[in-house]
Amino acid sequence: MKLNVGQAADVRLGRQRAPQYEFGDHVVPYLRSANVIDGELDLSDVKRMNFTPAEQVLFRLRPGDVLVTEGSGSRDTVGISAVWEDEIAAPVCFQNTLIRLRPRAGVTDGSYLAWWARHARLSGQIAAVSSGANILHIGSDGLKRLQIDVPELEEQRRIVDFLDHRVSRIDWIIAARREQLRAVREQFASRRYLLVLGSDASAVVESSLPWAPRMAHDRTIRRLSQIATMGTGHTPSKSNADYWVDCDIPWLTTSDVHRFRRDEIDEITETAHSISALGLANSAAVLHPAGTVALSRTASAGFSIVLGRDAATSQDFVTWTCGPDVEPYYLLAILRVMRPYLLGSLAMGSTHKTIYFPDLMDLAIPVPPIEIQRSVIRGLDILSREFRAVEAQLSKQVDLLTEYKSSLITAAVTGELDVTTADPAIPEQP
Repeated sequence: MKLNVGQAADVRLGRQRAPQYEFGDHVVPYLRSANVIDGELDLSDVKRMNFTPAEQVLFRLRPGDVLVTEGSGSRDTVGISAVWEDEIAAPVCFQNTLIRLRPRAGVTDGSYLAWWARHARLSGQIAAVSSGANILHIGSDGLKRLQIDVPELEEQRRIVDFLDHRVSRIDWIIAARREQLRAVREQFASRRYLLVLGSDASAVVESSLPWAPRMAHDRTIRRLSQIATMGTGHTPSKSNADYWVDCDIPWLTTSDVHRFRRDEIDEITETAHSISALGLANSAAVLHPAGTVALSRTASAGFSIVLGRDAATSQDFVTWTCGPDVEPYYLLAILRVMRPYLLGSLAMGSTHKTIYFPDLMDLAIPVPPIEIQRSVIRGLDILSREFRAVEAQLSKQVDLLTEYKSSLITAAVTGELDVTTADPAIPEQP
């Protein structure tokens, strides 16, 4: 039968956190949205505050209670849920960033309610009753109005046993594929490092570079200032109308950084922004020639690209226009190999890393003959294509398994799938 969630469970919003609750005679652990992840609880950081005995009657958790995150900045994550099973010695309460669904005796099983909550999020039902601009909020009233299929308790428990077993197997396979992806990426980084520095060659020498202890004997260490012209971009003031006219040129900003977060040898995909000819004439925004290497100093600090055509950049980039002794894509490869060093030794800031312009002025790199550089670039292109093919296959398997898991949960809790006759096999992934 179908019921409203308010009929199948007691729905309650947690208590608000406030400074006056930090101390008192009844300080107990409480859970908040940070403790709830999809299908499980993260209890590594549990806060405490004062709940009076009367408040504990209202907000104390019991085994089988389902906790649903009340708000989120994303429609995909609002309503993440997990079931409480007395993992911490009672009493434990909950904050108003969570909604508690307490199964009604004789009507719903807590674990079944938890699987339904995951289905309601995955199917978009929870997002549909959420409201807000930057942060979406469910509210207990919206959740109460949602409908839930409620079979007999015995059938609910069969569904729970089926999903517990099947979804855990699917999650194990997904975790294995993600571990394979991580290993493939590490292998790619290792092979790229050896290829760029020639460290796997028969004749290697000790290096004075802090990030490259050994390299091929044909690599000469040179300062970038000797082989490339260093520059930066400019961000015009939007308040100055003279800077903005009806013309389109490619202009790289930090908002475009996500386009080259993948650590590969790829051409840049430019985006066109309006910027004034006056600004260009006054060198307020320099138009860098195609082949210029650009490195982000702020957003995703240390990521670098080669401009595929003439383009301007914002002031958050350092640029190098290469001379005849260095190929742009070889310099790009060097900067990508160097990125851990740039972030670890040159970047400043704890939350948001920033690489400052003066620290890059005397950067030294290994420079082999131009023919060797071109050979490295060809090798990296082959290596990158091999990596992308394997990555795409593993990523597709993860996506298909995740989609299958979602559809399986939905089918089981809506009665579309008879769990007593369901095929126990998990479909093979291509």
